[in-house]
Amino acid sequence: MQTQLIIDNESRDAEGGKTFQRRNPLTDEVVTEGAAASVDDAIDAVESASRAFATWSTTGPSERRAVMLKAADIMERRTQELIETMMSEVGAAPLWAGFNAFLTSQLLREAAGLATQIQGETLPTDKPGTLSMTVRQPAGVVLSMAPWNGAGVLAARAMAYPIVCGNTVVFRASETSPRTHAIIAEIMHEAGLPAGVLNFVTSTPEDSDRVVEAIIAHPAVRRVNFTGSTAVGRIIAEKSAKHLKPALLELGGKAPFVVLDDADLDGAVNAAVFGSFLYQGQICMSTERFVVDESVADEFVTKFVERTKAVAIAGDPMKDPTCVVGPMIRAESGTRINGLLDDAVSKGAKVVIGGPADGASMPATIVDNVRSDMAIYDQETFGPITTVVRVSGVEQAVQVANDTEYGLAAAVFGADSGRALQVALRIQAGHVHVNGATVQNEAQAPYGGVKASGYGRFDGRAVINEFTDLKWVTLEPSDQPYPF
Repeated sequence: MQTQLIIDNESRDAEGGKTFQRRNPLTDEVVTEGAAASVDDAIDAVESASRAFATWSTTGPSERRAVMLKAADIMERRTQELIETMMSEVGAAPLWAGFNAFLTSQLLREAAGLATQIQGETLPTDKPGTLSMTVRQPAGVVLSMAPWNGAGVLAARAMAYPIVCGNTVVFRASETSPRTHAIIAEIMHEAGLPAGVLNFVTSTPEDSDRVVEAIIAHPAVRRVNFTGSTAVGRIIAEKSAKHLKPALLELGGKAPFVVLDDADLDGAVNAAVFGSFLYQGQICMSTERFVVDESVADEFVTKFVERTKAVAIAGDPMKDPTCVVGPMIRAESGTRINGLLDDAVSKGAKVVIGGPADGASMPATIVDNVRSDMAIYDQETFGPITTVVRVSGVEQAVQVANDTEYGLAAAVFGADSGRALQVALRIQAGHVHVNGATVQNEAQAPYGGVKASGYGRFDGRAVINEFTDLKWVTLEPSDQPYPF
């Protein structure tokens, strides 16, 4: 598979014909060859978007809505292509890739509905004969960056929301999923976006810092959004702040799943397996910490192990489409996780199912009796491994759930819904689900984190605030009196 840059709706090679390769983490075979943009290529993309903004920002909501609805229809027609590309490029099982395709079309339809929700309000004023009001206007060119792990839906939201709000976008694709991201850009263009409204850029990891810095620094760029690791998010935040550009950051997570003493353990276990091992645990809201009341911990762990053994089958999705746990994104992930696992076991933790990674391959693994002195307690694993921390009572459960720098997703299981809700409200996370999995996403609900998981919100009406400027406007009588 090959990808090119897309600037002014035209595909082209990078300056000097420079390319990079994405390789399969199991076989080391070349999966994708992508165009490697230079700084000059990136500036061309920004200036194309800047030219297009003058017209696109004045288009009516019906035109923007029509593009999004058509894009959703095209996405549904290209679902199988997206699934196959995600399987080969990022090791996604058909379940996760198909879920991405469904979420992408759902998001595009929700984005379409936002076209007529960009609203201001009238304000009371003491000035006679004056109309005081607010309006929301498109901000300008938006730099959007999405990761490889939810390559379909995360790319779509980074493109669709700014565009439906009247902005133009330079989308910097992940070098790990360039072809998957290119499919989403192609869909948007096929749906009828005018030239320059969406420009598509890829670059090598070595050049990414210079390319991103050049884009952010350009005067036409007025917003930045980034989804990815907290480490990189801090860099993006610093670059954006340096140039006074607001940024929307959705970053890493260490999602806690609290199991109270009255929880429905069978229901909790079903949610636990899904939240822990879907796409090898490589989702920002994957369940990485089970905070379990000690009175039910033995029974919960036993059921969790049995359910994992039955359904979390490891394999290569390209050879076995029925497998649930495929390869991690790169072999280095296994080395990193094995270090965390060795540290935990050396300090008394117990591996109750699974075991060490072999390069990018790792079975579904559960580590019991994890304590705060172990690195795996609060470090993001981002793999098919999860932990159990045993606690005594609600107060300790809340304390442990919040004992992390992250705050993206969380879950609470308990039969007393009132008590479970009170626990949910005390957990420091952007979204918390009572008697549901940590892995959840609906395009109409605001999505984002707190603490080191970032700030700002995608999805729902909240996303309008991220990609528009609020302006105060008055209409006053020209002959009004002044004090001098």
